[in-house]
Amino acid sequence: MTGYGSASRQVSLGGGVVADLQVECRAVNSRFLDLGFRLPDECRGAEPALREMATQALSRGKVEFRAAWRVNAGSGSQSKANPHALGALNKDRLDALYTLQEKAQESFPKATELTISDILRWPGVVSEPRGEEEGWIAATVEAGRAALAALMESRHAEGKALIEVLTNITQKMRDIVRVIEPKVPEYVSQYQEKLTERLSEALAAQEQSKGGPELMERIRQEVVLYAVRIDVAEEFARLKTHLQAVDTALAAKGPVGKRLDFLMQELNREANTLSSKSVSEECTQAALELKLFIEQMREQVQNLE
Repeated sequence: MTGYGSASRQVSLGGGVVADLQVECRAVNSRFLDLGFRLPDECRGAEPALREMATQALSRGKVEFRAAWRVNAGSGSQSKANPHALGALNKDRLDALYTLQEKAQESFPKATELTISDILRWPGVVSEPRGEEEGWIAATVEAGRAALAALMESRHAEGKALIEVLTNITQKMRDIVRVIEPKVPEYVSQYQEKLTERLSEALAAQEQSKGGPELMERIRQEVVLYAVRIDVAEEFARLKTHLQAVDTALAAKGPVGKRLDFLMQELNREANTLSSKSVSEECTQAALELKLFIEQMREQVQNLE
């Protein structure tokens, strides 16, 4: 099931500097649970706790945790009162960079000098406050838990909508069974008349040609075929049982996706058997419609946990 949740927390970096940490939790459909993490270095220590939380709460889906942060420098007088909020310059690294620039310009006199933005982006020039590892881990875990809860809530809303869709499909399948099942005896009777007609023609031919063994083999084949084709009551009974099991699973609490996967296989097996045993065009068409609805359900079931 798809879902999204996010939450933010603040992390103290020391010296009155605070970082705003944002954690997002995204989920897309998958038959199995696949966890991914895109965390900055400061938050890496929280990955085991996030993994355990997700494993306990979810059983399927491709789930990804993302985290990002930025220094909250405040505004107006707060920024002026907090001169280290945006980081501090590393004088030793600045001196080393200046020396490197002078040596480079000796070899390349026409080279332009570094701009302020170039200098500030140079690794190690700006030393930003980082805070304590424990603080980052605690904030990441707390924000991750809140983001996961929001994701679960969005998945719950989607699940309720999917249950309604699946329930409507099962009702349509019941309607098909309700219409076709009473007609099956009539179809069988018509087929029996055709079979009787064939056997009568065969018996008449025997009297003319005296072809005993060949005739008896033909009769045996026709009778076996007839016996196989008329036995569809069991398939209808199993279809109705499986449909009831689907409704029961949808009404139950907890993960139902894997159980519904199994029920879709069973429903499809019964629909295939009905199609192979069909004794009329209308019965064949009904079996095809059942298979179409089962396929629609199978696609939706992949979205359920």
